[in-house]
Amino acid sequence: MAISVFDLFKIGIGPSSSHTVGPMRAAATFAQALREQGVLAQVSRVEVRLYGSLSATGVGHATDRACLLGLMGEWPDQIDPHSIEPLIAQLQRSQVLMLDGKQAIAFDCARDLLLLDESLPYHPNAMTLEASSASGSLLQQTYYSVGGGFIVEAAQVGEAGNSADQVQLPYDFASAAQLLALCKQHNLRISQLMMANELAWREEAEVRSGLLKLWAAMRECVDNGLRNEGILPGGLKVKRRAAKLHRSLQELGKPNVIGSTLSAMEWVNLFALAVNEENAAGGRMVTAPTNGAAGIIPAVLHYYMKFNPDACDNDVVDFLLGAAAVGILCKKNASISGAEVGCQGEVGSACAMAAAGLAEVLGATPMQVENAAEIGLEHNLGLTCDPVGGLVQVPCIERNAIAAVKAINAAQMALRGDGEHFISLDRAIRTMRDTGADMHDKYKETSRGGLAVAFVEC
Repeated sequence: MAISVFDLFKIGIGPSSSHTVGPMRAAATFAQALREQGVLAQVSRVEVRLYGSLSATGVGHATDRACLLGLMGEWPDQIDPHSIEPLIAQLQRSQVLMLDGKQAIAFDCARDLLLLDESLPYHPNAMTLEASSASGSLLQQTYYSVGGGFIVEAAQVGEAGNSADQVQLPYDFASAAQLLALCKQHNLRISQLMMANELAWREEAEVRSGLLKLWAAMRECVDNGLRNEGILPGGLKVKRRAAKLHRSLQELGKPNVIGSTLSAMEWVNLFALAVNEENAAGGRMVTAPTNGAAGIIPAVLHYYMKFNPDACDNDVVDFLLGAAAVGILCKKNASISGAEVGCQGEVGSACAMAAAGLAEVLGATPMQVENAAEIGLEHNLGLTCDPVGGLVQVPCIERNAIAAVKAINAAQMALRGDGEHFISLDRAIRTMRDTGADMHDKYKETSRGGLAVAFVEC
């Protein structure tokens, strides 16, 4: 399966890539299919059935709202986040849904949007949509939201993939060992190899402009997080901290002041907090590679761009390409879905990706980049996904800040070595996969175990 950097990094909305972005894309795809099949005007009812993790934490992750918006014809990379509340409020008042933005149908959330206490076999994040007319069913489709905003139709399960997956890459790799061998054979840096692969889809100028557009969205997300204050939605009454922390750091002035606990690391914390507070509030952000872990890569990239006076746009491109190489390996050989392997698949993968991206722009050899990624992933193995109240807030927001600092440390440690190390990245990814398989389901984005339960018991 060929995976592009733009598959891993996508502009969307919060709070979750697998529970918000994916379901919205699935519902919008379903509405589009009704239109393309010429049956949209016949539809009188749509029923949405959510299974597994989508059901267990669907309300806290705004899965229900995402499905409604998708059915209205809204897409996560295009919708104005400020339009969401008015659209949902109008639907709740009128109980009329404008399917694909065109066909008015009666829609009662209590009747037509079902949270089911059962799971489907392929993936914990499953949903079925069925459209019907007065004379019977018109279309039924099951979708799996497999992490990072990726969706798979039930009919595609077990297939090799669609035509986009079958793009022939000049330097295809399925393991870190293959990636390193290709870099050595062709005398390429990892970012150079990744750029060559991206050219199988689009021109280099388009790749660069697309990556810089993602960086602009990351910067905007941070800026919004530094500006917005108040209480995050959802009922936990979690206070935003980024704006206040930003003011205190600005008052400090120069970073790394001797004798002060405030340092460049606090700026890293700040950037991560800003992104994930925006994500928790349903704002615009970039899946990197998921929403739950969306603050790590932007925080580390902001760190590099802020504290390196020679940093430039080319570094942004190389950082994201280097990070994507590791993300591709995690997705191909394990998972980036918290509902499938726990938070090690989200925060662990993002930490490894950030470490690789930073090492790449700091001049690391391919072996050192692989080492940095392995360190970042190894020390997140076993991390459970146990969001309190089903909300992407506690422990998710702080967890991004901690992992961002960890990614920087991983890159620094790798750069001090020669690339030789005991556990390979491939083995770490395989361990993440096996650990996720062994992990009890209650620790995989259901809010039925771990900190989620500890909070309730207190």
